[in-house]
Amino acid sequence: MTGWTFSRESIRAFRFVRNTFDAATGVAQLVYAFDDGPELIETITVPGAPFALQGERAAAAQRALRLLHLLAGVSYYKAAVPREIVIEGDPIDVDTALLLESFYVNGLGEFAYRNGLHLHDRIKFPHAAGATPAAPQLGLREHALVAIGGGKDSLVSIEALRTAGVEQTVTWIGGSQLIKACAERTGLPTLNLGRSLAPQLFEFNRQGALNGHIPVTGVNSAIMLFAAIVLDADQVVFSNERSASYGSLIEGTGEVNHQWSKGWAWEQALGDHVQSHVAADLRYYSLLRPLSELAVARQFAKSDRYDAHFSSCNRNFHLLGERPAMRWCGVCPKCHFVFLALAPFMPKPRLVGIFGRNLLDDPQQVGGYDALLEYQDHKPFECVGEGRESRAAMAALAGRPEWREDALVERFAREIRPQLDPHELDVAALMVLDDAHRVPAALWERLRAHFAA
Repeated sequence: MTGWTFSRESIRAFRFVRNTFDAATGVAQLVYAFDDGPELIETITVPGAPFALQGERAAAAQRALRLLHLLAGVSYYKAAVPREIVIEGDPIDVDTALLLESFYVNGLGEFAYRNGLHLHDRIKFPHAAGATPAAPQLGLREHALVAIGGGKDSLVSIEALRTAGVEQTVTWIGGSQLIKACAERTGLPTLNLGRSLAPQLFEFNRQGALNGHIPVTGVNSAIMLFAAIVLDADQVVFSNERSASYGSLIEGTGEVNHQWSKGWAWEQALGDHVQSHVAADLRYYSLLRPLSELAVARQFAKSDRYDAHFSSCNRNFHLLGERPAMRWCGVCPKCHFVFLALAPFMPKPRLVGIFGRNLLDDPQQVGGYDALLEYQDHKPFECVGEGRESRAAMAALAGRPEWREDALVERFAREIRPQLDPHELDVAALMVLDDAHRVPAALWERLRAHFAA
């Protein structure tokens, strides 16, 4: 449609138009629109077509695709956040509507904070009364699609599943060469799912659309759950640890969680919804949910297999803009935190070799580390550990001869540690495994000792 101009103030409704999947090509289309504007078509590509989907599995794939359509709409809805939401085709049930409202309101929490919006009373999904039939057992084969993001966490999960003898395919979404190299380094089967956003979205941004962080892990989870049914796999595994459930405490606002869709509340809600509404034997869980970030760092440090391949630096994964020449920019919150989290568990020369420099001996990094420590600042809007983990790691380093003279460690010991309760600086206490998780019981029994060692 020509002649339609994006005008945020005049947009009345956001429409979920339709979703389709061509089993012959493996291409799904998710179609959206604002008012009577042009169709916004996002494409998802599952490699390996043609696919033979029949009976219950074909119906489950359609249910999973619809859930994906509804969740992925967050990327477009946020451009204008209109009050009216229209779902074309069959109406959704009240359970699905509540799931979506939670996802949009909480997942867009940081976006709303930065844009000065209040979404709690604004986002309501239309639904029909009546019960939805229980999802069937599909008899999916025992196989895990394991999400890899190129950082330490997913690699810890992959190696833990390898130890437990779980058949797995290392899976990522999009065209990152860094993630591809990391996935290939595992030596396991790999799967690269395609996701192409509707091209008009970038033009809308130039025309004044609202922009900001979306709950991308929730969208990626839905893509992988759809792919699992198409590819006949009974598990989708992520690597979100327990600190993902804790946000940034902001004065006058309360808690805003940058990584809400990596948190425990969303994992429970989505996992339960899939088993009740999509496929009873399709399991969604995070393998690292019982672990703290420091416990994950300790696991990663046990092997140097990925030292030259992994990166948690978010500047490598931006849709637009420059990427660092090296795998670590050394100045973002992720670089700051990963360096600090690994330091207690890794020989210093190895860690400095990975990053190319010692971040804790650079006085210019004081502000970044103060935010991690929640000292005169709040936790950054990034996927980093809790403030208490950063404080415990820094305290541990302050007691080690090889670290204690570094500028930031020395400053912590002199200026910050005297203000803290010594009982809250115990690294060992942060290694205790949590009981809240969705890891299948038999698998967890095999892995508990592995993670506790």
